[in-house]
Amino acid sequence: MTQQGEDPNQQARFIESLGRFTREHRAGQWSGTFSAFMHDILPHAPERVTRSSHQYIWDMLRATVSVDENGRHRCALFADELFGIDEALERVIDYFKAAAAGSEVGRRLLLLLGPPSGGKSTMVILLKRGLEEYSHTDEGAMYAIAGCPVHESPLHLVPHSLRAASRATYGIDIAGELCPHCRARLDNDFAGDFLQMPVERFFVSEAGRSAIGTYAPHDPSTADLADLVGSVDLSKVAEYGDEGDPRAWSWSGAVYAASRGVLEMIEILKVKREFLYLLLTLTQERNVKVSRFPLIYLDETILAHTNLAEFRKFLQESENEALLDRMVIIQVPYTLDYKEEARIYAKLISSAAPAFRDVHLDPHVLHAAAVFAILSRIQDADQKELDLVRKVRIHADEEVDGVTRGDARRIRDKEQAPDEGLAGVSPRFVINALSNAIIQSNQKSLSTMDVLLALKDAIESDARIDPKKKRKWVDYLVLTRKDFYNRWVKEDVHKALFVSFAQEAQDLLDKYLDEVEASLDNRQVKDLITNEERRPDERFLRTVEERINVSESGKQSFRQEVVRKAMGAYKRGVKFSLDSHLQLNEAVQQYLFEQRRDVLRLVSSTRRPDDEVRTKVSAVAQRLVDEYGYDSHSAREALNYVTTLLAQE
Repeated sequence: MTQQGEDPNQQARFIESLGRFTREHRAGQWSGTFSAFMHDILPHAPERVTRSSHQYIWDMLRATVSVDENGRHRCALFADELFGIDEALERVIDYFKAAAAGSEVGRRLLLLLGPPSGGKSTMVILLKRGLEEYSHTDEGAMYAIAGCPVHESPLHLVPHSLRAASRATYGIDIAGELCPHCRARLDNDFAGDFLQMPVERFFVSEAGRSAIGTYAPHDPSTADLADLVGSVDLSKVAEYGDEGDPRAWSWSGAVYAASRGVLEMIEILKVKREFLYLLLTLTQERNVKVSRFPLIYLDETILAHTNLAEFRKFLQESENEALLDRMVIIQVPYTLDYKEEARIYAKLISSAAPAFRDVHLDPHVLHAAAVFAILSRIQDADQKELDLVRKVRIHADEEVDGVTRGDARRIRDKEQAPDEGLAGVSPRFVINALSNAIIQSNQKSLSTMDVLLALKDAIESDARIDPKKKRKWVDYLVLTRKDFYNRWVKEDVHKALFVSFAQEAQDLLDKYLDEVEASLDNRQVKDLITNEERRPDERFLRTVEERINVSESGKQSFRQEVVRKAMGAYKRGVKFSLDSHLQLNEAVQQYLFEQRRDVLRLVSSTRRPDDEVRTKVSAVAQRLVDEYGYDSHSAREALNYVTTLLAQE
C-alpha cells in the first residue's frame, strides 16, 4: 500500500471537497408559526411535506440511484463501501420503492439476515448517514412542531373536519394524530389556537436523536420496554402533579427518537417477544400504546438485522410464525466474487492504522486471500477441485472453457445451491490474519506466499474451528496457490520477460507470417541460414497456434485471417506488429516464454549468469516494480518463485 497524506495536491483537493460539500448541504433554517408555515412553506412543495418515512428514504435513495445496462439499480450511496452484494442492495432498494408507492410491504418490518461481517450493519449505517445529509438539502427539508418529542408533522394540527379540504386545495392526504405532549401544550399554552403553534425545520441526526433511533439488546432478564417507549419521569411528577400528564413522561425511548425516520434494531431476534409485538404493531398500525395515554401515532421505518444462528433458533419456535409473516426478510450473504471481496480488504486496510497502510502488498495478496475465502463459502459436498476452481472463476464473471453462458448464469444465480455465501470465512478473519502477517514481518513488504502462510497459521491456531474443517480450509489454501496464484505470478513474469525480448518477439512474428504466407500459397521458403529452399515449417506454426487453442481443423481460417490483417496493414502503410493481432500476440508471448524460460533457470542456478542474462533479468525485475505493482522485495520473491515452478515442470 502506498504512503498517504503527503501529496499537497491531494490535500488541496480534499479541502476543496469540504467546501463543495458545505455549499451543497448548506441548509436554510426556518421557524415560525403554523400559520406562517401554511403560507410560506406548504404551497411550494406540498407533496414533500407530507412524505412518509418510507417515501422520504426512497427519495433520498432515488437521488443517488442509476440503472445499469442490465436493468439493475446502482446506488452511489453504497458504491464505495459495500462490494459484491448487489443483489441484496437491489432488493433493499426495491423494498423502499414499493413501500413508498403505498404497497403492503411498507407495513412490514425489514429484516436483514446474513452471516457476521457480511455488510448488514454497514448498509444500515450508510442509510442513516445518507438521511442525515439529505435532510440538509432543499429537497430533503423536513418540518416539525417545535419542541415536539417525536418531531411530528405540523399538519397533524389540521382538524380532521378540514383534512378533506386540504386534499382539494393541495392534492395531499394528511395522516396522523397529535401526540399527547403537543395536544396538552396546545390546550395549556395556546388555548387551542393551533395557528400559533411554533413550527421549525429540523434535521436528521443520529447523535441528536432526531429521526434516527437505535436499540441494541442486552441482558433479557433486565431489558425493559421503557428503553423503547419511555416511562414516567418521577422528577417531573411533583412539578406537574399527575403521572398521566404528558409533560411528566420521559420521551427518551428509541421509537420516539426514530419518528419520521429510521429505527435500527440490532440483533432483533435476541429481544423479548413482547418487544417484537410492539415493533410489529408499530410498523403495521403506525402507533404504540403506553399506559395513561391514548395511542401515539409514529411514522418510522424499522430496519432490523440479525445473524443466521439466531434466525434458525427463532424458526424452531412455532409461535413465531405470525411474527415472521409480518417481516420482509432480505438475505445479505458474503460475496462470491473474489474481485469484489478483495475490494473489501482494500477498504478495511485503507482505514487501518498507518503502520498497516504503509506496508507494501504484492499485487496478488488480496486476490489470493479472497479466492481462499470464496472457496470456503462455496458448497463442495461432491465436487472435484476443478469444479470448485471453475465456480470461483464463474462467480468472478470470467470466461471458463466448456461452460456455456446459461450454465454460468445458473451458477451465479445459485439455482442449485441457494445457501452459498451464508457460511465460510469472513472478511474479518482474513484481515486479522493479514494484520498478524504484517506485525510479524521484518520487511515493509508482504508477498502472496507470506499471506497464505499467515492464513494457514490462523486456521490451525483457531480453537473454534473443528479439525475436519481445518483440513478442508488448508486444502483450499493449496488450491488457491496452485490454480490461481501460480497462474497470476507466471503471467506477470511472462509479460515482463516478454518486453525484455521485444525484438525477438517481433522477429518471431515475422517468421510466423513468412511461414503462413508460404503455406497458404503452397510454395517453398528460403532458409536464412543454409540458403536452401524448404517446405514451410508446419511444426513451428502449430506450436505457436496451439498456445491459443487453435485447432487442427481451424488453423486454415485462422491463418487466412492473419494474412488478411497483414495485407490490410501493408496497404495502409503500417507495419504489421504484435499489437495488430491480439490473439497472435498472446501466442507469440507464450511461445517465447517457453523458449526463454532457461534465462530464469540460469539466474537461480549455482553457475554465474553472464552479463547479458543478468541485465535482462534485472530489467524484468525492474519492470515488475514499475508496471505490475511489485516492490523490489516482492519482485525478487516472484522471480524466485516462478523459477522454482519452472524447475518442477
